[in-house]
Amino acid sequence: MTTSYQNNEAYALRMDETDPLRAFRNEFHLPRHTDGSPQVYLAGNSLGLQPQSTRGIIEEELDAWAKTAVEGHFKPQRPWYSYHELLREPGARLVGARPGEVVMMNTLTVNIHLMLVSFYRPTSERYKILVEEPCFPSDNYAVRTHLKTRGIDPAEALVIARPRGGEHALHTEDVEELLARHGTQTAVVLMGGVNFLTGQVMDMPRVTAAARAQGCVVGWDLAHAAGNVPLRLHDWDVDFAAWCSYKYLNSGPGAVAGCFVHERHGQSLDIPRYGGWWGNDPATRFRMQLEPAFVPRAGADGWQISNPPIFSLAPLVASLELFDRAGIDNLRAKSVKLTGYLRWLLENLSADSRASFEIITPRSAEAQGCQLSLLVHERAKDVLHALESRGVVCDFREPNVIRAAPTPLYNTFHDAWRFAEILAECLS
Repeated sequence: MTTSYQNNEAYALRMDETDPLRAFRNEFHLPRHTDGSPQVYLAGNSLGLQPQSTRGIIEEELDAWAKTAVEGHFKPQRPWYSYHELLREPGARLVGARPGEVVMMNTLTVNIHLMLVSFYRPTSERYKILVEEPCFPSDNYAVRTHLKTRGIDPAEALVIARPRGGEHALHTEDVEELLARHGTQTAVVLMGGVNFLTGQVMDMPRVTAAARAQGCVVGWDLAHAAGNVPLRLHDWDVDFAAWCSYKYLNSGPGAVAGCFVHERHGQSLDIPRYGGWWGNDPATRFRMQLEPAFVPRAGADGWQISNPPIFSLAPLVASLELFDRAGIDNLRAKSVKLTGYLRWLLENLSADSRASFEIITPRSAEAQGCQLSLLVHERAKDVLHALESRGVVCDFREPNVIRAAPTPLYNTFHDAWRFAEILAECLS
């Protein structure tokens, strides 16, 4: 990482002036502090900001409902019947997939359960699931309860990849060693592409290759990865993945999630799954009682259950259009510079301030995305509240981790500089 950074406001403002993505900040609603100034909003890893275009797209659908009622399913512009198909190609571009491999539906944990229904097929010899520690809580609940519904004790079936003693991040070689020992008994590997607590970006292609070499099915939770780091799910030979869209994808609280199913599975109509009418072959979808057998549609669409929730999908139309215009590789290039600058600022605070916290996100650019996680040694919640009182919004994970996520679509180098200055004040 470059060491030519400067710790002064003029430098941060110059960096913003030369940022090729600087105009995108103006396409978001920026929350304001009590003094009327924009907040230093570094919580996009929890809830992204609202794009300016979101309200208009939702209102278009409300108007269509008011004016056309049921005929809105087949209106000329964005018909509701095929609304989810609007998101197929931009969703695929976002995660490095082929269009038929991605569908936007449900929420993250619902999609994980649906994927486990299809891809966790335990036998007496191969029944284990490999997860990481710390595991995203909802993933942990999903996996443990799913095992119980299959009559399998989680204490027997879970293989957990843990950081080494005294460390916070995982070593890829440790995951590979676990797979070497447990791979022939492991049915599914399900890990977070970016760890929710530490912000570590996993070496997804390397872990995927090691797991598939052992005959395991590989799934990734991309809640903190989609819209954060470039992904190549098809090329990496991932079996399935799921992600939410309210974090880096800026689609609103509880927004509709995404799901990836590799085309080799999507073309197999015999894979067990829960059925519903929007996953059924469109050619017979409305024959209903005349053809009661469920015939899944090819591709990821075949895992849909219910018809698309239009008012919840509309914000995704706005969001993914921004990602298409910005380009995920361009966003990643800015993110490396922006997060690198924030780290440099934090590491160059005064000795007293620096002794108050530890950055637990790995240092290398390849292993960090937008998020830096600060383990605060004393009175972490007091530090968080002090930041909030000064117009800084981060988020907190028990017992003492403050997560700061400078997202490249709308955060600036000046935001990073202000955060470091205000954090130093709060720590002192």
